[in-house]
This record gives sequence, C-alpha cells and structure tokens, in this order.
Amino acid sequence: MTNLSTGSKRLWRTSPLTYIALLLAVLSSLYPLYYMFVIATRSNDAINDTPPPFSPSGLFGDNINRALDNETANLLQGIVNSVIVSSVVTFSVVLTGSLAGFAFAKLRFRGRNGMMLAVVATMMVPTQLGIIPLWGLMQDIGWYDSLLAVTVPFLASAFGVFMMRQYASSAVSDELIEAARIDGCSTWRIYWNVVLPALRPAAAVLGLLTFMQTWNEFVWPFAILTPDNPTLQVSLSTLSYAYYTDYSMVFAATAIGTVPLIVVFILFGRQIIGGIMEGAVKA
Repeated sequence: MTNLSTGSKRLWRTSPLTYIALLLAVLSSLYPLYYMFVIATRSNDAINDTPPPFSPSGLFGDNINRALDNETANLLQGIVNSVIVSSVVTFSVVLTGSLAGFAFAKLRFRGRNGMMLAVVATMMVPTQLGIIPLWGLMQDIGWYDSLLAVTVPFLASAFGVFMMRQYASSAVSDELIEAARIDGCSTWRIYWNVVLPALRPAAAVLGLLTFMQTWNEFVWPFAILTPDNPTLQVSLSTLSYAYYTDYSMVFAATAIGTVPLIVVFILFGRQIIGGIMEGAVKA
C-alpha cells in the first residue's frame, strides 16, 4: 500500500520541464490568434514585413469600419444570423440530447438498445454525403436562402444524445429515480427536478461544443444561403477576392467573429471545466 501511495505521489509531482512544456503549448496556441489581431490593427502591407510585426498599431477601428461598409460581405447581417442560428441550435441540442439521454439511460422500453444503436450509426455517416439530398429537400419545401435551412436540420444531434446518455448512466442513480417515483413525481418532473440538475456539467460542455461547431460551420451555409442573407463564415469568405485579399480587413472581421466564442467560454467556463474534471474523476 505504501509503494502504491509513493508511486501515486510521483505520478502527480510536477517538474520544471512540465511547466516549460505547458508554457510552450500555450504560447504556440495563442500566437496565431495574437498575430491575427496584430495584422488587424495595421495596414495590409504589414503581412509581408520581415520580420513579422509583434506589436499592435492603431488601425483596428478603420479596418473594422471598412469590413462593415463592404456591401458584398454584409458582415453585420452575418453576425446577427450566426448569433440566432447558433443560439437556437445549441439550446435545442442540449434539450433534446438531455431528454433522449435520460430516456435511453434510465427508462425501460422495447427497442431501446436497437434505437440507440441506430442513433450511434448515424454518427458514422460523413456529413458531406447528405449535402446534395438535403439541398434538394430545402429547395422543394421553399427554405432556400432561409435561416430555417441552417437551423432545423441540426436541432438534434446524435453525438449529443450519446454523450448525455453516457453521462446520465453514471451521474443519476436508479435509486434516486425510484425514490422520486415513490414521492409521486411524473417522468417529466423527474427529468426536470432530478435528472437535469445532475446533467448540468455535461450540458455545459455539450452546449459549448455545439455553439462552436454551429458558429464555425461554413460548407452548408455557403451552399444554401446567398450573400444577401449570410452567416458570419459566409460573410468572411466574401471578403477575400480572387486576385487580391485585404488581410487587415479580413483579420479585423475575423477578430470580431471570435468575440462571441470568447464570451460564451467566459460565461460557462467554470461549469465546462467542472464537467470535464468530474468526467475524468468518474472515469
């Protein structure tokens, strides 16, 4: 027992090399974001400077104004559309994922395992294979160039169902559910008052992942939306031209586009990290 305890202490003991490796990993991760911000505050000629600039300048406001004034990109409309689509999809995925995860983990009904297997099987199909038939369906029902086309098909997520099912299996005990039933709670009330609070850490992680994925989605919005009604990623793509790209303007618009992701992480970062750590401890 003593040897096991000693080995465990050695495992968790940090060395200067650990801190150096972590520092290098952080710097290498943050440098592209910082360099994007530096170029966003300078003129377009700075992209070709050797050595590259490392300090911001004072042209960030001018570059933002040029991006917002670009009628082809329609950047402001793209930001508003992305906020709407990402928020609706995130809320729906967390709600449907937690409901289905609770049902698959704790309710007993015929065909449960087969239905769960079918949900997991859909995760094995590449998303790109469904673009053409989905595009035709959107045309048939009149949703071309509509936010419904980039929202409704993604209101539920197989990954969300699987993730919440796995978490509910370990986070919610059968005895707790049985005690709630003895007290007279309905299935809906058990979900709302017992299961959902227990799933909050996993829901925060799923919400962040879903928001980031929806916010950064490009291929499907580019295929189904026009430049007059774009999402942010479609707007950013129209800022680049075939023979000339104003990197200062593009990077300034991209910096604005990263602000909602940073805000979401700041607001829910504690719950997200808590959920990850709790999952690691359970494992």
